[in-house]
Amino acid sequence: MYIAEKIKIFKKNKRAYRSFLLFMSIFIFSLFSELIANDKPLIVKYNNGYYFPIAATYSDQFFGGDFLTEADYNDQDILHNIRQNGWYIKTIVPYSFNTVDYYLEKSTPSAPDKKHWLGTDEEGRDVLARLLYGIRISVVFAFLLTVFSSVIGIFIGAIQGYFGGKTDLICQRFIEIWDSLPQLFILIIIASVFYPTFLSLLLILLLFSWTGLTGMVRAEFLRLRNFEFVKAAKVLGVSNFRIIFKHILPNALVTSITFIPFIMAEAITSLSALDFLGLGLPTEYPSLGDLVRQGKDNLQAPWIGLSIFIVLSGLLSMLIFIGEGVRDAFDTRKNNQ
Repeated sequence: MYIAEKIKIFKKNKRAYRSFLLFMSIFIFSLFSELIANDKPLIVKYNNGYYFPIAATYSDQFFGGDFLTEADYNDQDILHNIRQNGWYIKTIVPYSFNTVDYYLEKSTPSAPDKKHWLGTDEEGRDVLARLLYGIRISVVFAFLLTVFSSVIGIFIGAIQGYFGGKTDLICQRFIEIWDSLPQLFILIIIASVFYPTFLSLLLILLLFSWTGLTGMVRAEFLRLRNFEFVKAAKVLGVSNFRIIFKHILPNALVTSITFIPFIMAEAITSLSALDFLGLGLPTEYPSLGDLVRQGKDNLQAPWIGLSIFIVLSGLLSMLIFIGEGVRDAFDTRKNNQ
């Protein structure tokens, strides 16, 4: 009933609720990027057989070509052979995030046209496809970073606040020292030593992002540990960890939940900033930060900068609106008015 009431209050905030629906729609849409933007057909009927190039690899010779390498489905000869012996269904955007259009008649980056609705980048790759795949990887990365950093931060904050004393003092001094470290310089050093991947970058950012909720959870535990229900549980012989996770933590999580959208927005910004500086994901990953860099380096191609600006500002604005809506839903002062 409590959660249902908060959801009802959240829905009353039209801006936050519509932002949530739009954000989730965009994210779910991006999950099916391979079915929307791909340089391989969804289905091919060839010589009375049905084939699925997005799930299997077929050689050039298989479709009447001359080579043993994988078929290039943008090659007009291959497409002609398929049409002569059957048919095919291509995706809405016939390019993947890493597809280089070698058949461009313009110099790159090329302006938007019928083939490339948002133009191409400096390497001849479709901007729309890179945006679609980039949204997916950015949101998934931000979600994973938010979940893991929240779990670690909440756990450490709970231990600090519940036990207090020397435990709290030692942890607090460590967090203060850890937060004072020059994060950017450390990231530069680590990136120069280790080859960045999705997992390694997630672990590196996790090292510095877990402190975000620690102070808040610590304060809640310091307040709640002296309540009567906690003292009664101790008298009954309930273990400390059971009291922490069953009795106090559910109450402390209320304030923590309100900050999750803001943490996700910060994670997307951090990943994009690292990609922009060349310290983030390698080139084989679709990257929103790389499009920001290309927009800066190619001012004569405003479609790149404008597209990435709309996407990034839209995603971050929606997360901020969602966060404000969640915060207002859990704000007892506003709800009692």
